[in-house]
Amino acid sequence: MIVCCGEALIDMLPRKSVEGAAVYQPFNGGSIFNTAIALGRLGIKTGFFTGLSTDFFGDSLKSGLMESHVDLKYIKFWDKPSTLAFVKLDNGQARYSFFDDNSAGRMLMKKDLPKLTKDVDVLHFGSFSMIHDPGAATLEALMKRESKTRAICYDPNIRPTLVRNRKDYLARIGRLIAMCDILKVSEEDVKWITGKGDFAGTARKWLKAGAKVVIFTKGGNGVEAFTRTFSLQIPSVAVKVADTVGAGDTFTAGFLTALSRSGKLSKAAIASLDEAAVRDAVTFAAKAAAVTVSREGANPPWANELSQ
Repeated sequence: MIVCCGEALIDMLPRKSVEGAAVYQPFNGGSIFNTAIALGRLGIKTGFFTGLSTDFFGDSLKSGLMESHVDLKYIKFWDKPSTLAFVKLDNGQARYSFFDDNSAGRMLMKKDLPKLTKDVDVLHFGSFSMIHDPGAATLEALMKRESKTRAICYDPNIRPTLVRNRKDYLARIGRLIAMCDILKVSEEDVKWITGKGDFAGTARKWLKAGAKVVIFTKGGNGVEAFTRTFSLQIPSVAVKVADTVGAGDTFTAGFLTALSRSGKLSKAAIASLDEAAVRDAVTFAAKAAAVTVSREGANPPWANELSQ
């Protein structure tokens, strides 16, 4: 089982009413939520750890997880507000404004950490749930607790407008990278973290820190992947882009799915992946992400859509 650990929220996406007025429509979302949904739809046994509100937005998120076959047993349901993310699309690129104070996910404490069952092989972390305490510190504690025996996947998926103390956040990112096995980072995040776009040099630094596989997603410019013994590049999949919401999250799910199907998702197997295995996993992940960008909102593909 893969357990995704982090935020589930409501994306308020811009739409037009029948009268032509600008309105916002609520959709289930959140980077970690999207990855869990994509994994479930691709047929991977998936769980979720977060705090979910008992309000009607929380009910919607719960239903969305259940519809995509995601196990809810690690979720804490309680009377805190749901996180809202208002989205503005500029030429298909998403910009966000978050409302997260005192939310059900953000207020998780270390006492809320779950006891994981033996069938959990991988934990996936990331995005803005790793920014603000106490929730971020709680998730970091979970990663630290489990990283010695279970494979860790991490996608920073940075939201710069939420970062109040850049120095502290960069320090946390460094600690998380040192504990992860699979690190997936967007081109924009590399530039925010390092101040430059030196992918090869950055990969060497992060591999030395502890990561076993470092993957850079670069939108229409494809994907680069690095291990300590090889690097490779995969072109992007040609597709008409509706928007990019959830694309990176689906990519992560696709990569994990491909490794799982080939029996190479254990901590030991990830440390010794060969070039063919990484190439196959990246190629599958890119195809899955291409489906998501071809339609509006974070709407990852089901397994049968990728077998056609």
